[in-house]
Amino acid sequence: MSPSLVPYDPRASRRSLFQALLEARRRHGGKTQALVDLDDRVLDYDTIVKGAFALGHALKRGTRDGESVGVLLPTGAAAAVTFFGISAYGRVPTMLNFTSGTANLRSALKTAQVKRIVTAKRFVGVVKLEEVVAKLAKHAEVLYLEDVRANLSLLDKAAAAAGLVAPALVIARPNPDSTAAILFTSGTEGAPKGVALSHANILSNVAQVQAHIALSITEDLVFNPLPIFHCFGLSVGTILPLVCGIRVVTHPSPLQPKEIVKRIKAHGATILLSTDTFIAQYGRAADERDLDSVRMAVCGAERVRNETRAFVKEKFNIQILEGYGVTEAAPVVAANQIEANHPGTVGRMMAQMEAMLEPVEGIPGAGRLKVKGPNVMLGYILPEAPGVIVPPEGGWHDTGDVASIDEDGFIAIRGRLKRFAKIGGETVSLQVPENCAAALWPGHAHAAVTVADPRKGEQIVLVTDATEASRNSLLAWAQNHGVSELAVPRQVLIVESIPVLGTGKTDYVAVQKLAAIDEPHQ
Repeated sequence: MSPSLVPYDPRASRRSLFQALLEARRRHGGKTQALVDLDDRVLDYDTIVKGAFALGHALKRGTRDGESVGVLLPTGAAAAVTFFGISAYGRVPTMLNFTSGTANLRSALKTAQVKRIVTAKRFVGVVKLEEVVAKLAKHAEVLYLEDVRANLSLLDKAAAAAGLVAPALVIARPNPDSTAAILFTSGTEGAPKGVALSHANILSNVAQVQAHIALSITEDLVFNPLPIFHCFGLSVGTILPLVCGIRVVTHPSPLQPKEIVKRIKAHGATILLSTDTFIAQYGRAADERDLDSVRMAVCGAERVRNETRAFVKEKFNIQILEGYGVTEAAPVVAANQIEANHPGTVGRMMAQMEAMLEPVEGIPGAGRLKVKGPNVMLGYILPEAPGVIVPPEGGWHDTGDVASIDEDGFIAIRGRLKRFAKIGGETVSLQVPENCAAALWPGHAHAAVTVADPRKGEQIVLVTDATEASRNSLLAWAQNHGVSELAVPRQVLIVESIPVLGTGKTDYVAVQKLAAIDEPHQ
């Protein structure tokens, strides 16, 4: 079956996530291969469903219906089976970002009222999280998958057997509009906020993506190295392929370019989920024929740089489809398409979504982007009010991003509202000096931040890992290309590496600290 679009059907969201998984098993067959793990172990639908029933039955003991259960695992079979196992019995998988540090993890536990965490000894040992988990164990019960599996009771095994034969007698039937998963904002602007997504939110977004990007059940193979605690890695990289019947190869970390390139080639993956930062690394690690099977790379989480797009196209003939998403929209808001790919934009909006641009002083032709649709979250769970879901006002989510929308509906993200500088009364996007630096020193990472300036209010500092970087070079480039001198950084700070979050985004809070602590130099 060649790649094709599936008309958006709102009825697809009127069920639970686990019911959607069961429907995929029924439609495609229990023995159909569904997921390939790190060790190249292949799981079919029967294995995933049976494992979810057994594990979920064991994990539900000591918890109540609708209770949040923490998941501290990397992307892979164990995480997928755990997620669906918790969901099968009406509990709420709460995805914990193991790269965010002990303080943010403790905050997340409190915010979502998590009393039980599921993790794995092997994972904790490999990532060296023993100390972190020991501290979390003071606030919640920690269960290791190895112990749970070794101690499955006869009832757990009976539930698994019954689930395969008559799943309707075993599973919970939550309201599609009830909470299906909780994820967390990055916590870069304070304590992380919980984002409550319903079954309908997530399944609506799955249907929206199917209606937007042509996929093939028989020909496509998704490669997902993105963390499952990130909504892109969970919804698009895990739930979507399993629900739609498209095989997915999982990898536990996006930070292993050589291993990832090797596995993409070995499995013949056709769709790569990535970010600008990561796909640039994979491209440098790969030989010319290593990525021949990849027909498109879907990139989100950060802006795709022109040099990344050109490099990947020239070396591998891979088309990058840049998209835009936020956790609060489960997550895909917009994306480019093979037949309508407009570099410099994030494409058109998903079906059934609305956009509103709120004017921002000093930024003509653009506005603060607000979105509404069936995929927009139930609401935030704030650290100061644990367990309480605060819905978005009128159903509109304020993304905090400044965007423009052209007459054909293509959206261009101009930057975070907080990523604009006020210099001498003028508004300057911090994306501009980053773009200038990227043009001068491609293949390097650059991040622009502001510091206080006694005369002009703020000044821009460029933090870069390009050892040859200088303000004079930036100034000359700007003058030759018609870029306002206001956007030229006053100072350049050269560092060994730019801090990056576990999701692949630049860690601007850490960059800001570097700019404040170190004495910038040119």
